[in-house]
Amino acid sequence: MFLSPLNRRRWQVFKSHKRGYRSWWIFLFLFFISLGAELIANEKPLLLSYKGEYYVPAWKVYTETTFGGEFESEADYRDPFVADLINAEGWMLFPPIPFSYKTIDYEAIDPPPAAPDARHWLGTDDQNRDVLARAIYGFRISVLFGLALTVASTLIGVLAGALQGYFGGRVDLLGQRFVEVWQGLPVLYVLIILATVIEPGFWSLLTIMVFVQWTALVGVVRAEFLRVRNFDYIKAARALGVSDTQIMWRHVLPNAMVATLTFLPFILSGSVATLTSLDFLGFGLPPGSPSLGELLQQGKNNVQAPWLGLTGFFVISLMLSLLVFVGEAVRDAFDPRKTFGQGV
Repeated sequence: MFLSPLNRRRWQVFKSHKRGYRSWWIFLFLFFISLGAELIANEKPLLLSYKGEYYVPAWKVYTETTFGGEFESEADYRDPFVADLINAEGWMLFPPIPFSYKTIDYEAIDPPPAAPDARHWLGTDDQNRDVLARAIYGFRISVLFGLALTVASTLIGVLAGALQGYFGGRVDLLGQRFVEVWQGLPVLYVLIILATVIEPGFWSLLTIMVFVQWTALVGVVRAEFLRVRNFDYIKAARALGVSDTQIMWRHVLPNAMVATLTFLPFILSGSVATLTSLDFLGFGLPPGSPSLGELLQQGKNNVQAPWLGLTGFFVISLMLSLLVFVGEAVRDAFDPRKTFGQGV
């Protein structure tokens, strides 16, 4: 209803790619599930009732004295003393997995890493933290990090490629030489060096990776602008006095975005793989973060606990496979031969 005939045809081609279309919905389902990770895996109750009043500890901090305790610090709902106080005057509703990604299970019987059981469905890691909870939170932070990196690097890459391709000449010559030198840098070594100098964190690591990965789309956008800038309608717009900014934004950029969009799922999967690699090497997110790469590292260091490596492997494999399949469907949807051809 809100799509042009061309975009409707692209959507039909995308839907006809069964593997990519199904992967799209599976990925969206898993991503939205992970966005509500606190509702699935949390050490705090989602809802509790105490003396006829309702509380939401998962979203609000309550002191122990609120429930008849002795300390002004935040209540530890896993403490048997606090739990008995609350259950004597009410009840607590925990999520299906009563552990967060950072919860250390001090009540575990087996030494860490413990094998899967009814308490920990995928076992625990070497610090007695629930593996399934860390996998759910790790999936979320990996996707969010990949999306942020993809958007930021795409914006910079499209801008650089557009300026080079549209103005050409010396701008294109100098810009292209700079991009070639930049792409020749050993990215992994640069990331490791910068990660040792700058305190690791989500935003600092994101800034570093944008700093070295913004060139991914420069060549594609540059080539499209070089191709389109001498078309007759562009010359006519210049003759009518339309500014360069308006020509680039309204007339050239839409054509360049067609090629750009086909690369985005693959850039996203590459960003997730890079973050996983850095976490595996110990140069990624801060220690204790719910990292899939750190889970793989634990699997390498604890070969007697295969559930650690297998969990990280299957989660990462599933995520990257879904993104690649979606990328194939997007590529076909924007392929003129399939959009305007007879068959799909």
